[in-house]
Parts: sequence; structure tokens; C-alpha cells
Amino acid sequence: MLNGSIKKVVVERGFGFIVADDGKEYFFHRSSLDSSLEFDRLGGGEKVTFDVERSDKGPRACQVKAA
Repeated sequence: MLNGSIKKVVVERGFGFIVADDGKEYFFHRSSLDSSLEFDRLGGGEKVTFDVERSDKGPRACQVKAA
């Protein structure tokens, strides 16, 4: 698992971006959040842990949990 923080959330569209501690940025969809996080309450800056999976549009964060 990687560590990072929520960078930006686009509530209307159901997705956001995470910046890993190494500086890489990952897309995430609201369906990839663990029950420890509520998508509608994310504002940015929350510390998270996550895995990375391949998608047809490139790597994306999955299994996103509160750190």
C-alpha cells in the first residue's frame, strides 16, 4: 500500500485525485473508497493509504482508506 493525501475532489462528477508521498498523482473514483471515508465529506488534505491498479486510462488508486 502507498501513503498519500487527497489533493482534489470533484463531487459533482464522483472522482478526485490523490498525491502519493513520492509526489506521483493518481485518479480515484468514489467507488474505490473504503467505508472509513465518506466521499461527500472529503475536502482535500486527508491522509490516506491506497493500492494502485491499471485501467484503460492509466494507473488509478483503489482500496483507498483513511490513514
